[in-house]
Amino acid sequence: MGCITKHYLNESTILGVWKIEEDIKTLLGMVEMDDEDRNKYRVFKSTSRKLEFLSVRALLAELLGKGSRIVYNKNNKPFLKDGSRFISISHSHKLTAIICSTDEKVGIDLEYMSANIGAIAFKFLNRREKVTKTPDNRKYHLYIHWCAKESLYKICDKEGISFRNNITIHPFEVQESGEIKGDVHTNKINETFDLYYSRYDNYAIVWTKKNYGNNLFPGKGQPGIAPRSR
Repeated sequence: MGCITKHYLNESTILGVWKIEEDIKTLLGMVEMDDEDRNKYRVFKSTSRKLEFLSVRALLAELLGKGSRIVYNKNNKPFLKDGSRFISISHSHKLTAIICSTDEKVGIDLEYMSANIGAIAFKFLNRREKVTKTPDNRKYHLYIHWCAKESLYKICDKEGISFRNNITIHPFEVQESGEIKGDVHTNKINETFDLYYSRYDNYAIVWTKKNYGNNLFPGKGQPGIAPRSR
């Protein structure tokens, strides 16, 4: 299938989603790997992990060109080798998503809605958050909360953030797609973020972006500014 969406959110930020229907041989023919990529690829034993790795690079090539390279810092967090953009990556089941921007920090998460997420909701929801009791929408509503919190964790890129205690998603009425807000409160962070959610088949996708002006931008500072990879 390949790239199923390539969406420019604004002049500096682009989001893409790849549906993995190719086999390993086909994906290998679609990407160009340098020595660092090949060494990392050889470590993977499972077919699914290899497909994820290759789909990320195929999607990145679709979004930014074949010369773009992802590298990792000591904490295994991804960033672009040339430091030209902020980047966040997510993958689940058969989908891979990337969001990148030249001047906005970004975070993205997608999840295949298969598990009984209601059974673990107490681990990531707090009392200020409200989830519909309507059976048809409850699972999707819960997954939006989970993906939103993952996205905020990534954009903040700080260790020790508790989904339940430090991140709160403002109450909202669930729809197929929409815009919501989330707060992150720790001893170092006190911010509100805009988030955007959508559903594709049985997947929930949430992303966030925020412009910090000239205080923080790609190519300046430490590689660790990039959001974590899942």
